Amino acid sequence: MTQQPPHPTPSRPGQPGQMTAVMRAVAPVTGPKVLRIGLVQGGKVIEERVIKQRTHVTIGPSEKSMFVIPSKSIPPNFRVFELVGGEYFLNFLDGMTGRVAFKGGVSELSALKSSAKRVAVGNVQAYQVQLSEEARGKLVVGETTFLFQFVAPPPVQPKPQLPVSVRSGIANDIDWTTTIIAAFSFLFHFGAVGSIYSDWMDPVVDDEIDVAQLLESVKQLPPPPVEQPKEDVEAPAATAAPAAEAPKAAGGGNKGAAAASPGKGSGGMSDARASALTNELAQLDMQMLGALNSSGNATASVLSSGDVPTGLLENAAASGAGVGKGGVAGLNMGGAGGGTVRPGAAGGGGLATIGNTGTSGPATAGSAQTVKGPVGNAQVGGAAVSGGSVSNATSVVAGMTAGFRRCYNKGLQEDPSMKGSVRITAKIGPNGEVLSATPSGGGGLSGTVVSCVVARVQSAQFALPEGGGATVVIPVTFVSQ
Repeated sequence: MTQQPPHPTPSRPGQPGQMTAVMRAVAPVTGPKVLRIGLVQGGKVIEERVIKQRTHVTIGPSEKSMFVIPSKSIPPNFRVFELVGGEYFLNFLDGMTGRVAFKGGVSELSALKSSAKRVAVGNVQAYQVQLSEEARGKLVVGETTFLFQFVAPPPVQPKPQLPVSVRSGIANDIDWTTTIIAAFSFLFHFGAVGSIYSDWMDPVVDDEIDVAQLLESVKQLPPPPVEQPKEDVEAPAATAAPAAEAPKAAGGGNKGAAAASPGKGSGGMSDARASALTNELAQLDMQMLGALNSSGNATASVLSSGDVPTGLLENAAASGAGVGKGGVAGLNMGGAGGGTVRPGAAGGGGLATIGNTGTSGPATAGSAQTVKGPVGNAQVGGAAVSGGSVSNATSVVAGMTAGFRRCYNKGLQEDPSMKGSVRITAKIGPNGEVLSATPSGGGGLSGTVVSCVVARVQSAQFALPEGGGATVVIPVTFVSQ
C-alpha cells in the first residue's frame, strides 16, 4: 500500500503564509543602534559581546560589573559607556588611553580632555564625551583593551516550535466519545453502590419515643408466678442419717475421736462416750511409754537418738482426762493413790522415774555443756609501700585484721598450739586491684591458715596508685590467747 504524501495546509484568508512569517522574522529590525564591544588581552580577542538592550556598560574589579578586569586604578563598578537621555557618553579617567573615530575624524583621548565635560564618579573625577552612532574606537585600561562600535540590533529570533506531528500529543489520540461514555458509566455504577451503603434512606430514629415504648412494654409484662412452699417430707430421713453414721465415726480410730470433741455431742455421741474414747487413747499412749523400762530403750536413749517420738510424753502430760490407774496392762503407776493420775506427777517409782537409767535421783535429760575452743589474735605490722604511692594503704591493711583472725581461729581448731608469723607481698594494679599476693616465712603456721590469709589479701581493693602500680608488704603475727 502506497502512502500518499501529505497535502500542504491551505492558509486561511487574512492569515499570512508560512514563508511570509519566516521572512518577517528574519527581516532587519529598525531602530537605534546598539554597542558591540570586544575585549582584547595580550593581542587576542578573548570576548565579544553585543549589548542588545541600550543600557549602561560597566567595567571594574567587582563581580557586579558587566566586564570584570583586574585593575585597582578604576572604581569597582565604573560606567565606561553611560546612557543619558537616550544617547551614549564615553567616560574615561586620567590613566586611560585610546582614540575615538568620529564622523569628522579621529581624536586621541588626551586631546579630548580639553573639550570633555568633567564629572565626579565616586571619589575620582572623570571626563565625559558624547558618542554618535557612527563613532567607534578603542579604550586601553591597564593591560586590557576595549574595542567598540555601534551596530544595528540583531533580529529577534522566532520562538522555536515543534512540528505539527509532534505537537499532536496524547490528547489527539484519545477517542473522546468512548472516554465520555466510560466516565459516565463509572459514575453511575459507583453512585448506585454508594447509595446502597449510605443511610440517607433510613428512617429517622427518635430516642425519646423508643424509650417511652420500651417502658410501656415493661409495664404490660405479667407478674411472675408465686412459688408455693414444698412440704418437708424428708425430715425423718435427715434425722436418721446421723444415727446411722455414729457407729462409723466411733470405729474410725483417732480421727473419729478427734472429730467428736467433748461437749458438742455431734453425730449423736454423748459427752461421756467422747470422754471415754479420749481416755482410752491416752491409756494406749501410756502403754507405749511403759515399754520403756530397764530392759528396753531408756528415756535418755530416746532423747539422744530419737528412736521413739517424744511427743507422746507431751500428749500424755497435756491430756485433759488424765490416765486411769486400773485397767492398763503392764503400766506401773508406782505409789499413786486412787483417782486420776497425770504423767510426770511425783510419787513412787512409776512415771516420776520413767527417764531414770540407773541413778537413784531424778535424771536431768537434755542438759548440755558448752566447751570453749582455743582462740587467737592477729597482729598486723606497718605496711611497707614501694614502687608508687597508695593513699589508703594503711587503712585497707588495718581492715584485714578481722579476716586474718578468722583464718587463725580456723587453724587453731586443728592445732591449738599453732602460732607464727608470715609476710604477704601484694602487687597493686593500676585500678587498685591486687594482681598477686605472695607469702614468705610462715613458720609454725599450717598451709590452711597461710592460704586463707593470701585469699583475704587478694580480695582487697586499694586506691589508684600513683605511677600505675605499687607493691605493699604486710607482716602478720599470730598468737594464741
